Amino acid sequence: MDWQQRYETADTPWNEGAPHPGLLDYINESGPFQGRILVPGCGLGHDTRGISTGENSVLGLDIAPGAIAKAQTLPETGHEEYLVADLFNLPPALRSSFDWVVEHTCFCAIDPSMRHAYAAAVAAALKPGAQMFAIFYLDPAVEGRPPYGVSIPDLDQFFSPYFTFVRQWVPAHTFPDRESRELIRILRRLET
Repeated sequence: MDWQQRYETADTPWNEGAPHPGLLDYINESGPFQGRILVPGCGLGHDTRGISTGENSVLGLDIAPGAIAKAQTLPETGHEEYLVADLFNLPPALRSSFDWVVEHTCFCAIDPSMRHAYAAAVAAALKPGAQMFAIFYLDPAVEGRPPYGVSIPDLDQFFSPYFTFVRQWVPAHTFPDRESRELIRILRRLET
């Protein structure tokens, strides 16, 4: 997938123009994310801005320069920054440096053959004992192209070498046509 070309031509049907409602529900119930937060595959930064406050530091990361350029033109909501970089080849300064990773759409966009590598890359970005908040597509209603769905047993297989399970739930609020197709999980990076 040529993500840069998709942003250049505005062929971005995944862009909902707002943070995920389930993410906002979690913040309203549990309070803002604390510390340093990474949002991989941030696109135009809607989730990045949705979790950014004056009390935390959020880095939106994307491989497409066009996505980052556009995200940087939108109004800031707190302490958010954006970086063009590859999650699978993080700069050394970003490794083991985050308190949270907030996942929404990156995992479902990559080729399914890269999912073990994705779990390892996210774990490498987090401090030991830090957490991941993830919105996964269980049934995205398409085949052969992103977003790629995933089963719960596969999630366990991909993430269990690096994380312990904390909790999961189906979001009460989501974008239209995603009802009952998503699962939110919180995972904690293993200490070793």
